[in-house]
Amino acid sequence: MTALLSVPTRRAAWRAAWSERLPERALVELDAATPAQLSEVRHALVWRPPPGLWARLPKLELAFALGAGVDGILSGLGGAASLPASVPLIRLHDAGMAAQMVDYHVYAALHFQRDFDDYARDQGAERWRPRDVRGGRLRVGVLGLGAMGLAVARALAGLGFPVAGWTRRGRGGVDDGVERYAGLEGLDELLARTDLLMALLPHTPETAGLLDAARLARLPEGAAIVNAGRGSLIDEAALLAAIDGGRLRGAFLDVSAVEPLPEGHPFWAHPRIRVTPHVAAQTLIGPAIEQVAAGLEALEAGRSLASLPGLVDRSVGY
Repeated sequence: MTALLSVPTRRAAWRAAWSERLPERALVELDAATPAQLSEVRHALVWRPPPGLWARLPKLELAFALGAGVDGILSGLGGAASLPASVPLIRLHDAGMAAQMVDYHVYAALHFQRDFDDYARDQGAERWRPRDVRGGRLRVGVLGLGAMGLAVARALAGLGFPVAGWTRRGRGGVDDGVERYAGLEGLDELLARTDLLMALLPHTPETAGLLDAARLARLPEGAAIVNAGRGSLIDEAALLAAIDGGRLRGAFLDVSAVEPLPEGHPFWAHPRIRVTPHVAAQTLIGPAIEQVAAGLEALEAGRSLASLPGLVDRSVGY
């Protein structure tokens, strides 16, 4: 069966990884494929699909998103029509990204734990000002306990941080040293006990604007935020107001409502905000192709689609 590759960058590396892992399977690139080849495509490997792609694949049976986020595929962001409801979608499930997320969030946690934000401002002012080391660990709250969020929560708990996690659905309790909260009521409880909030949620209609001015105000005074989920989660104006007003200490932002972050945006030069260009966890081609290959082979061996890791539930958007 023919598979299609549609990615904006690193195409040669994707092709090479596919050929090494699945040498017997045909793979065509969108830009080089003929209409006849596209008409026979059964599986598509995509990231940032171009407008009109799905209409050109009449025999498409399964799509793989080459990343953890699928909002651009389901909602048609960027001008691409949504993936037809009849075509199942599988997103990457870890595929080497969880370890990167752990690195990013451990770095951010130590940044605030050891007051490196204050020392950076001291350096800019040529000010030598040692500070006492705080007596205890910051209380961490993790929004989203999927493969990456749970890895982050467990890693920080292992470093001695008191960690709580939140999911939109589920139940409370404690698991692997991570206290769990669920639902909107649970969210308010988690925010109230959190010194360092880490957002790893996907973009869905339910998560868009989740951290608005009212919820940011539920955080203790002096709390900080790390967002490596989606920029749509946070009301950016409310975040700036809370930081500028002194209620919040600062933020690490790997994502923003508009990407790339526009020139002149207040985040760029803000002394209490660190910006990174959506790099907290990047797709690793080898592990990604391995997950795709394992999924295809499992289906051919008779396993059900529902048994595959990363199968997207359209009713919740991830």
